[in-house]
Amino acid sequence: MEIVYFAGGCLWGVQAFIKTLPGVTFTEAGRANGTGHTLEGDYDGYAECVKTEFDPTIVTIRELMGYFFEIIDPYSLNQQGQDIGEKYRTGVYSEKPEHLQEAKAFLDERNDYDLIVVEVLPLTNYVRSAEEHQDRLARCPNDYCHIPKEILNKYKY
Repeated sequence: MEIVYFAGGCLWGVQAFIKTLPGVTFTEAGRANGTGHTLEGDYDGYAECVKTEFDPTIVTIRELMGYFFEIIDPYSLNQQGQDIGEKYRTGVYSEKPEHLQEAKAFLDERNDYDLIVVEVLPLTNYVRSAEEHQDRLARCPNDYCHIPKEILNKYKY
């Protein structure tokens, strides 16, 4: 299994969507690339993200990027839906350089490459989100989510 981190606005919907994808074996809500190591204190620069464990024999980073682009507005800086702020920026993070190369190749091949504001960076820090944010939409399906329900459930089986 391999791990990659996707930031696509509020993590509730991102986690709900990603966990339905083929080849994804585990997801966890968290914070990527902040400077702190706890959930306490002032905002430290993190992006809300979903830690995504996947089987690379079933799904590739490029395929995961394709799915990810179904649920984000890749041109929107620090905003997805009604969620506004730096922590809602879009990004892909990994400790494996190969993942980042694949993600960048996916972006490079797009005709709209110059307009895309999705970060592709090494993961420098990860903090697991509080329990209340884990699988939030499964427990509270009427909470706000910027991803339309028909897309959220597109790959659900």
